[in-house]
Amino acid sequence: MHRTASRLARILACAAVPVMLVAGCSSDSGSDSDSPATPDGKKSASPTASRTPTVAPAKYGKLPQACESLSKKTIEKLVPEADPKKGKLLPSSGDGEAGSCLWSGLGSDYQYRLLSVSYKRFASDVAIGSGEQRAEKYAVEQVGKAQVADGAKNAKTGTAAIGDSATTVQTKIKKDDEDFRNQTVVVRTANVVVTVEFDGAGYEDGETPDAKKLLSKAGDAAKEAVEAVDAANKK
Repeated sequence: MHRTASRLARILACAAVPVMLVAGCSSDSGSDSDSPATPDGKKSASPTASRTPTVAPAKYGKLPQACESLSKKTIEKLVPEADPKKGKLLPSSGDGEAGSCLWSGLGSDYQYRLLSVSYKRFASDVAIGSGEQRAEKYAVEQVGKAQVADGAKNAKTGTAAIGDSATTVQTKIKKDDEDFRNQTVVVRTANVVVTVEFDGAGYEDGETPDAKKLLSKAGDAAKEAVEAVDAANKK
């Protein structure tokens, strides 16, 4: 009887306090937990603060000048009769995110050579991915374009130990009644993609150039072009 009266007094006391304090009154459980309870009697988990999305920062913040990315010695070796020697700067967006340069010339032995170096830099963006992820996607696109450029068919692809990843593309095309051997090297170095194209043909009585030799020289140019990216970001 005494226990029943004591319990009744406690219930009446709880009914008299403000609603916000009712949770502090209990029956006979003796629990002092502050965790809210769900309808089935289980404790609910404390809410966690929402996290702000993040993305890895881009490694490179700028590009080298495309027409200054290769040494005079390299240009002389790959395109002996280049005109102009300093190369021709190709149109770009002008925002520092891309740049291209082209050298071409026909030698006295009727050997024609064309060399181009193109850069594309990608910044990191929370909405669309890191600079490296975007560069990887673009590199794949560049390889695909090289395989069918100028209507080429039966392209041969390979890999090279340059930058973070590199793919080579070899094609044969006939243009202006001449047989061209085209070599393309697409390299990704962090958030920058470097595309080097080196084409050759023998005009008139000139012999058709050896594709393997052209590819080797294109690879050397690609290595130098990649090194220029690192050097430009150390200044």
